[in-house]
Amino acid sequence: AFCLRKNFIKESFLLMCIHDKVEINMLKSHYYEELLEAGCDEAGRGCLAGSVYAAAVILPKDYDNPLLNDSKQLSVKLRYELRSQIERHAMAWAVGIVTPEEIDRINILKASFLAMHRALDQLAVRPQAVIVDGNRFIPYQDLPYTAIVKGDGKYQAIAAASILAKTYRDDYMEELALEYPQYDWQHNKGYPTSKHRAAIRLHGITPYHRKSYNLLGNDELTLHFRD
Repeated sequence: AFCLRKNFIKESFLLMCIHDKVEINMLKSHYYEELLEAGCDEAGRGCLAGSVYAAAVILPKDYDNPLLNDSKQLSVKLRYELRSQIERHAMAWAVGIVTPEEIDRINILKASFLAMHRALDQLAVRPQAVIVDGNRFIPYQDLPYTAIVKGDGKYQAIAAASILAKTYRDDYMEELALEYPQYDWQHNKGYPTSKHRAAIRLHGITPYHRKSYNLLGNDELTLHFRD
């Protein structure tokens, strides 16, 4: 018989040997005990540039990985190691993307939900319910759902989705940084750091910046568009 729990305990032990001082945060396995649920989370909502990403993940009922946690609480190396585990062992997973142009047109909250819907659309297995990080959600089709504040630190499927959304968006921003190195996206990933805003003041904005955002903070300078 396929012992998924045993496999994950073994993998987790090996990872703990690699990573000293890793905090073990035992998350709950499932919210809906009787339904096949997909966990959803987004990455990049507060960024000044780049698309917003979301992931949807369906984990097996006997899934148990003690290293899963909110992606923001994990080291970069551990995020990518866990991404590999999630992709190998999840029943289904997918990533949805909403572009800066779409964000400017519909607003970031609706864009975040749209990215989650796009991820759910791509799942090879249809879920029977959805759990989402946060305090609200736009219903997906006819499925029951629950929005859970800080859910990425409470439920494994949401934590897994947070890891996929974060790592795939980071990969995307590092690719954009090769095209526009002056904005330091390889480090700030599009978030509003002082270096990022200083580059906007100096060089203007790119096609990847979200024009509906307050790109310069409280400054009242004219923004110039870079082709």
